[in-house]
Amino acid sequence: MVFLSASYFLHVSLFVLAAVGCFVSITRLGRITDRDTRRGLLALLLTSGGWAAAHVGFLVSPTRHLKLGWYVLGLILGLAAVGAWLFFCSAYTNRTYHNNSTYRRLAVALFTALGVVKVTNPLHHGYFTATEVAAPFPHLAVTVGPLHWVAMGLSYALAFVGYFMLFELFTEIDFDTRPLLLLVSITALPVGLDLIGYTTPVLIDMTYEPLGVAVFAIGVVFVYVDRFDAVQLSAERDAPVIALDADRHVRNSNQAARRLFPSLDATTNVSLDSAMPTVAERLGSDDPVMEIERDGRTRYFRLTETPYGTATTGLGSTLLFTDVTEREQYRRELERQNDRLNKFAGLVSHDLRNPLNVAQVRLDLLREELERDDEHAGAIERSLARMETLIDEILTLAREGKQVEQWDAVRLSTIVEDCWAMVETQAANVTIDGDLTFEANPDRLKRLFENLFRNAVEHGGSDVTVTVGPLADRTGFYIADDGPGIPAAERDHVFEPGHTTSETGTGFGLAIVADIVAAHGWDVRVTDSAAGGARFEITGVDPFD
Repeated sequence: MVFLSASYFLHVSLFVLAAVGCFVSITRLGRITDRDTRRGLLALLLTSGGWAAAHVGFLVSPTRHLKLGWYVLGLILGLAAVGAWLFFCSAYTNRTYHNNSTYRRLAVALFTALGVVKVTNPLHHGYFTATEVAAPFPHLAVTVGPLHWVAMGLSYALAFVGYFMLFELFTEIDFDTRPLLLLVSITALPVGLDLIGYTTPVLIDMTYEPLGVAVFAIGVVFVYVDRFDAVQLSAERDAPVIALDADRHVRNSNQAARRLFPSLDATTNVSLDSAMPTVAERLGSDDPVMEIERDGRTRYFRLTETPYGTATTGLGSTLLFTDVTEREQYRRELERQNDRLNKFAGLVSHDLRNPLNVAQVRLDLLREELERDDEHAGAIERSLARMETLIDEILTLAREGKQVEQWDAVRLSTIVEDCWAMVETQAANVTIDGDLTFEANPDRLKRLFENLFRNAVEHGGSDVTVTVGPLADRTGFYIADDGPGIPAAERDHVFEPGHTTSETGTGFGLAIVADIVAAHGWDVRVTDSAAGGARFEITGVDPFD
C-alpha cells in the first residue's frame, strides 16, 4: 500500500507541477517580443496547463462521474493544445500558416468534429471505455477504442509538422540553437511515458505530454528568453545579428555578424564598449548608419537595437545590421547632384539676371527717348519678363527636388484655403470635399497646391471650378477641375520639365509638383475628374485620422 500511495502521490504531484509551471510561465510572456509568437505560446500554456489540471481532477475526484468529466475535458484541451502548438511553431518560424483563413477554418472544423466525437462517447463508446482497477493504485482505467487511434494519429501527425518547422529553423540558421533544440526535444519525451503506461502497470495509461510542455515553457521564459528572441530575429533575414544581455555584454552572434566583425570570434561575455567601441558609440548617436570597410569595399549598415520583451526592461537586446549600401550610395550621390545643381542654378541665376536687369533698364531708357509706347518695346518687355519667370522656375525646380527633412502636421482644408487666396484665380471657385490631417513640409506643400491651382485656371479658364478632398482610402488627396482635361496620350509627359501646351506657360509648374511629391516620398498620377476635367491624385500619405 505504501508503494501504491507513493505512486499516486507522484502522479498527482507531477501534473500539479506541470499545471502550475504552465500558468506561472504565462506571467513571463511579456519577455517574448513577437506578438504572434507570444499569442501562440499563451494559447499553448493555457491549454496544456488546463490539460494537466484536468489530469489532476481525473486522479483526485471521488466519483466515477466526476472522473469521466475531467477525462473528457482533458481530451478536449489536449486537442486544442495541438492547434496552439501549430500556431506557435508557425509564428516563431516566421511562416504565415497561422494567419491563413483557410487553415483556420479547417482547424476549427476539425476541432469541432473531433470534439463532438469525444463528448458523445457515452452514446457510441467508440472512443474509450473505463473500468475500475487497483494497480499501480486504485483508479479509473481507460481502454481506448478505434476512434481514439484515429484522433491520436492525426494529432501526432500535426504535432510532427510543428516539430519539423522548428527543427528546420534550428538547423538552417547559424546561431547556437542547442539549448532550444534540447527544450523542444523534451516536449516529445513524454511519449515514452505514454508507451510505458500503455504497456506496463508501472504508470497508469494516460497522456503525459503536459509535463514536456511545462518544462519547455519554463526553460524558454525563465532561462533562454534572450536566445529564443535572437534566434527568431536572426531567422527573419540573412543579416548580421548580435545578442546582448542585460548588462550589455556580447552573448551571441550569427555567422554573418562574425564575418562583418572578425573580432567577434574571440568575444564571449565581453562588454560591448570594450569589444566593439565603434558600434557602442553609434548606438548613442542620432545617425544609425555605419560605414564599414571590408575586403577593400565600403559598405553601409543601418544599426537597429531591439530590446527583448514588450513592456519589461533590462532583459537584454539584439543588434541588427541591415545592409543599406545601395540606398546610402544613392542618397550620397543624390546629395552631390543636388549640390551641383544648386551651384549651377545659382550661377545661371547670377549670370543671367545681371544682363537681364541691364536690358530692362535700357528698355525703360529707350521708352523715355521715344516718348511713346512702341510695339517692339512691348514685345521686348514681354520677352524679358518671360526670361525672369523662367529663371525663377529653374531655381525652384532645383530646390524642390531635395528630400524633405522638416515635417509638420498640416490640415488639408486649411492649406487649400491659404493657397487659393495666394493665386490669381479670377472668377474660379474652389470646393473642399472632406478633410485630412497628415505630415508634410508646409512651405513645399503650399507651392504644390499653388502650382496645381494655376494650372487649373490656365487650362480650364477663368471660371473653372476646382475640387480638393481626401481619397476614399484616406492615403492621400486629389485636386480635380471641370476644365478640358488632359488627353491620355499626354499624361505620361505632363510632369517633364519644359512640357506645356500653353503659349504663356513655362512648362515647369507640373515638373515642380512632381519633384515636391517625390521629395515627400509620395506618388502622383493624372486621371479624369468626375466633371471630365483633370484630376491629380497624390498617394502614399500617412494620415493622422
